[in-house]
Amino acid sequence: MKHSYSTDDERWDALQRRAPDADGVFYYSVRTTGVYCRPSCAARPALRRNVAFHASCEQAEAAGFRPCLRCKPNLPPLAQRQAALVADICRLIDASDELPDLDSLAQAAGLSRFHFHRVFKAHTGITPKAYAAARRGERLKAGLQGAANVTETLYAAGFNSSGRLYAATPGLLGMTPGAFRDGGSGAVIRFAIGACSLGAILVASTDKGICAILIDDDPDVLLRDLQDRFPRAELRGAEPEYERTVAQVVGLVEAPGLGLDLPLDVRGTVFQQRVWQALREIPAGSTVSYAELARRIGAPKGARAVAGACAANALAVAIPCHRVVRNDGALSGYRWGVERKQALLEREGER
Repeated sequence: MKHSYSTDDERWDALQRRAPDADGVFYYSVRTTGVYCRPSCAARPALRRNVAFHASCEQAEAAGFRPCLRCKPNLPPLAQRQAALVADICRLIDASDELPDLDSLAQAAGLSRFHFHRVFKAHTGITPKAYAAARRGERLKAGLQGAANVTETLYAAGFNSSGRLYAATPGLLGMTPGAFRDGGSGAVIRFAIGACSLGAILVASTDKGICAILIDDDPDVLLRDLQDRFPRAELRGAEPEYERTVAQVVGLVEAPGLGLDLPLDVRGTVFQQRVWQALREIPAGSTVSYAELARRIGAPKGARAVAGACAANALAVAIPCHRVVRNDGALSGYRWGVERKQALLEREGER
């Protein structure tokens, strides 16, 4: 609950602490400088006898004070202004046929090249170039679903040559554009179903890396899930040389703190990839809440969307969504079952 700061003593204490939660609740003016500021302003501290408090910017200005040029109390908070700026740049990138260069984006934002890059990454969790590439990949995926012509789709997605498209698609699709359009037609996906202490486990890989680690009590459910994902792909099972890969993944499940030294084929939306990358940065033996994870990726109000991204994760344990818990520390929904989530956390020493 936000503090009311209803007395001058409380306001002075907030001012001494530069309390950010007091911003917007009240403002203070300094008689010797003639300016008014936010409580969190980093300006040199003033003497108490020179300070007066105001309920609004209008009240401070009516008393003859002008806004501080440092904290700009008459404008939205810096974080809010930066978030709006980044949102505008994201819309600019989305509307561009080709990725504008960093200098052009920085100029549009009214910031230096270095400062813009830092602000954009702080609010989105990825660089402008990575954002543009992921958005272009999303347009490509959406366009290929049911498309009759790959060439038309690639230009509509923002690729100005087929060479650039086919060079990029291993990271975007895990297969050629035509194969993706046709539900994996012509793509070879190797898989095997084994057993681990959590039940049946299915491991599948494209040429790029592991694309699915699925866990359930029923092996048939796992196979149907893979078939639904790639209805026209060539699924190759029971290859003896693939058993080593499965064994490494089973080892990860049995000792998740050891990590997995195998390439992954990770595909998802821009937001999902931000969440999944943040998940992989949570150390074994630690947990974070959905709200904290949302803050880490620069989306403090996106806890529900973060939970959705965790639920969409098809790489159990390798992308450790089991390390995310509710705000009160209690376990909540887990795609592979809450009991399995509990078991994984116990193996990592968290519980």
